Amino acid sequence: MTFRSLILALCTALPISAQAQDRVTIALDWTLNTNHVGLIAARDRGLYEKAGLEVEILPYSDTSSTALLASGVADFAYMTALGFMSARAAGTDLTALWATMQHETGRLVYNSDNAEITRPADLSGKTYAGFGSAWEDALIRTMIDHDGGDPVYDTVTLGAGAYEALAAGRVDFTLEVATWEGVNSELLGRDQSSFTYADYGVPDQQNGYIGTRSDVLRADAERVAAFMSATQAGYEWSEQHPDEAADLLIAAGDFPRPELVRGSMTKIVEGGYMKEGSTPMGTIDADRFATMAKFLFDSGVLRDTKGRAMEWPGEVSGWFNQTWMAR
Repeated sequence: MTFRSLILALCTALPISAQAQDRVTIALDWTLNTNHVGLIAARDRGLYEKAGLEVEILPYSDTSSTALLASGVADFAYMTALGFMSARAAGTDLTALWATMQHETGRLVYNSDNAEITRPADLSGKTYAGFGSAWEDALIRTMIDHDGGDPVYDTVTLGAGAYEALAAGRVDFTLEVATWEGVNSELLGRDQSSFTYADYGVPDQQNGYIGTRSDVLRADAERVAAFMSATQAGYEWSEQHPDEAADLLIAAGDFPRPELVRGSMTKIVEGGYMKEGSTPMGTIDADRFATMAKFLFDSGVLRDTKGRAMEWPGEVSGWFNQTWMAR
């Protein structure tokens, strides 16, 4: 046996953890939270390492995850559905590989003691505390209109301050994520009621896309498959072990209130948000994907660089790819 063949044989015999790891980066859409739990589980339970990968989860920054991915700073990105579809509609060549939440986690909330609100039509003329996006307006107007009301209301842009403003009764309603802000409100003892978007004309969307650049997918499909398969295993384990997964996430981040993380994981699992029956974890539903994309186009949410509403392209099946699941 030659020296070179001996070295190759020894390297092959070594466990993956002792061999050189392929470095991979993923950018987050927001500060670390339970949406990202599967990434933390895959990293900290050694699933990426077993796949031959050294994965760095980039800290959230002012630059969007889609921009970091498109510019080549990150190999993968965790993206909101709106963030991904906006970037893709604008011509950025990104491909979605995965959807974390199988159902919409957002909802419209108001104080339960507000006797003037019993249905979305009652929101007409009320004051909304929001975040300043076209998506919010399209969503709220659709809900009010679908319920037979006049879709006219006042808006104050407060960002995260919307939740305190609502609790104090300074505004009438806002939008929240049931699995995070909703859990926080319950922990604080706030008596609030909600309307589900899908009950009032808004498509039930999947959310929490993980994607890569299309050129990366074409050039390095094996590495993409290795990363995504380990990620899938991380989310599967988290869904099956929510308490342990919460502990891993708490240890990985900066959470002043660990009970929020634990409560969020409970809400995600008990609400069936992450797992859709026997469907493989992370599966993108082609029909729901297209339906939400068309809603965003038709409602004028997706706009070009000059602010003009984009026209529906008629086909968006090429925007996502899950062939990695078959490898």
